[in-house]
Amino acid sequence: MIQGKRAIVTGSTSGIGLGIAQRLAAGGASVMLNGFGEKDEIKTIQQDLEAQYGVNVAYHSADVSKAEDIADLVKEANHQFGGIDILVNNAGIQFTSPIIDFPVERWDAIIAINLNAAFHTMRLCLPSMEERGWGRIINIASAHGLVASVDKSAYVAAKHGVMGLTKVAALEHASSGITINAVCPGWVLTPLVEAQIKAKAERSGLQYHEAKAELLSEKQPSGEFVTPDQIAGIVHFLCSEDANQINGTAISADGGWTAQ
Repeated sequence: MIQGKRAIVTGSTSGIGLGIAQRLAAGGASVMLNGFGEKDEIKTIQQDLEAQYGVNVAYHSADVSKAEDIADLVKEANHQFGGIDILVNNAGIQFTSPIIDFPVERWDAIIAINLNAAFHTMRLCLPSMEERGWGRIINIASAHGLVASVDKSAYVAAKHGVMGLTKVAALEHASSGITINAVCPGWVLTPLVEAQIKAKAERSGLQYHEAKAELLSEKQPSGEFVTPDQIAGIVHFLCSEDANQINGTAISADGGWTAQ
């Protein structure tokens, strides 16, 4: 379905983003990785994907909180691949605090990485997609793009913003052969969430499995985590011809979270 396509996946050196990059490479797409991490580890990921799937895999260390870095990322992807067909905005950070105590610098960073970055990548990639008459943009939002939780003002505001941006862009390009959608995961078992579970266990004097169950029970009725592979599968589907008329919508993968 995506053989020969060219993709950028932000925040793709670990977790959900890496799972998406792997699935796209497995489908035959060239992939521009982006994110932070040890240089040797990232090089190994890059080489492994190239060897396993026979596709071109590049890496750019852009800090997506900076518009100039994003511009260089898109420029380099176009140089390496000759164009961009698929854009997955996945990079994101989190911080929790009541609004009255929320550090201003944390607010600015979350809005920059979780929302502004999607705007900048989209505005730079959409013109060439329009010229070719085909494109797929998938914004990894969150259940928090649809509902709220206490102490997550910046994250919820950013993810709601991503949903609005997705809808507007989909309407603006509805007859162009480009689709723009969002995926809204609930709790996904990533290294970041693993750390949250361990911290919760230590804080509450619980065993790891007890802290995991308590975390899930707060929001996710299924009692199970979403996996990066499942998110990657949804992204892959949205890139297919079967999804040609899915546009400007949110696909929830949250174990029933937002059904409540």
